[in-house]
Amino acid sequence: MTTLKPASIHYAWIVLAVTFACLFVASALRSVPGIIMLSLEQEFHWSRETISGAVSVNLLLFGLAGPFLGRLMDLYGTKSITLIMITLVTLGAGGSYFMREPWQLYLFWGVIVGAGSGGTSIVMGSSVVNRWFQHRRGLALGILGAAFSSGQLIFTPVIMSLNMQLGWRAATLFIVLLLGLIVLPLMMKFMVDDPQKKGIRAYGANGVITSAILPDPHPMRLAMKNPQFWLLAFSFGICGFTTSGLFQTHLITHGVEHGFPEMTMATSLGLMGATDIAGTIFSGWLCDRFGKRWPLAIYYTLRGVSLMLLPSIESTGQLMVFSAVYGLNWLSTVPATSALTADLFGKQNVGIIFGWICFAHQIGAALASYGAGYLHSLVGNYSLAFITSGFFALVATGLVINIRE
Repeated sequence: MTTLKPASIHYAWIVLAVTFACLFVASALRSVPGIIMLSLEQEFHWSRETISGAVSVNLLLFGLAGPFLGRLMDLYGTKSITLIMITLVTLGAGGSYFMREPWQLYLFWGVIVGAGSGGTSIVMGSSVVNRWFQHRRGLALGILGAAFSSGQLIFTPVIMSLNMQLGWRAATLFIVLLLGLIVLPLMMKFMVDDPQKKGIRAYGANGVITSAILPDPHPMRLAMKNPQFWLLAFSFGICGFTTSGLFQTHLITHGVEHGFPEMTMATSLGLMGATDIAGTIFSGWLCDRFGKRWPLAIYYTLRGVSLMLLPSIESTGQLMVFSAVYGLNWLSTVPATSALTADLFGKQNVGIIFGWICFAHQIGAALASYGAGYLHSLVGNYSLAFITSGFFALVATGLVINIRE
């Protein structure tokens, strides 16, 4: 009799699972400043603008580090670079336990965590997926996009609860322990840079196993001459302007000022994270089947309309409906933008080129983080900041319509 051997799981899915865990936990650390902002104000009497400034430095360095780390990942592999960056982030967040002065906030959260986070970003995820997946690339990118955003949001109620019951230091150490005791060991044991090192083909690839394609020597010179690069960069910059820099820094304080309890706002962000998982994975599925440009345009349109309606929300029910709808397209832009980058400029160059596109995202996020705090100091609320962001989201719709797939 012939014994049938069950098909084993392709190692690409194991690498994807480890990458998901890394992005999920590491990105949760990015939600901490917005959660502990009021606690820092009360303990140290620091101004809203001072704290927002440190978050802006974090966001800016997070984006600036991306292309350089992406280039290093293109040249030397993902594993070693990511391990170094996770260690740096863990040490920076742990060091913040002892901070007493504003400059220490800027050092630990702004500089160390900001720069280190560039190695645990969707740039890292994009590098992994484009090496390991030939088929289901949009789905894989969607899964990692969900990890990157939902980690920041789903952990929010837990971190908020720790902050309220045990203080901001306990909330910070919670994420530090997850990084040091779970993420680092997983990355060390299971991460592999590319299929060739395992002697296998990428998932869905046909033909003989070949050596990895080397990155181009000067990929950015060609990319910057291509109008498609600038359309992707400016639209993704608006993505950052309308999501992380604005919401993670200011949404909780906006809600508290409008009479919502802190835990209600944390639950709102958690709901966004839950629906974002479905929205981002579904976005990857759509990209695999229907292309990237038109889904991307729809996402920015829905986001713009949602942001313009946010200042008029008055009840908890309305807030939760907004959170569910907004969460569906929080980072649904990531699979489409990353896949377009690889298609237009080559998978072997995606680390550095998508890294610079992500830098544009973080410039937008930093501008929103500081700008919303500045507008709040001028007019006393966030309504103008949200309406302005909604307008820019509609501008992004026009930009992506002009991208050629």
